[in-house]
Amino acid sequence: MAKGKGGGSNSRSAITGRFVTAKHGSASPRTTVLEAKGGGSTGGTHRSAISGRFVTTKYGKANPRTTIKDS
Repeated sequence: MAKGKGGGSNSRSAITGRFVTAKHGSASPRTTVLEAKGGGSTGGTHRSAISGRFVTTKYGKANPRTTIKDS
């Protein structure tokens, strides 16, 4: 049986930038972010792994373990 193309999300570590398991993502919510599958580009902005909100570039560079740079 073929897999469906439904929605969903992946967990990514804010520290390493790598995808992690859903179990790890739920166990470490302050350092992982959920990304929608097939999401669009945000133009290289920074986002907080803690709140999920966009943050300034200055804040993102000062806090690399709790922010990610969206592309």
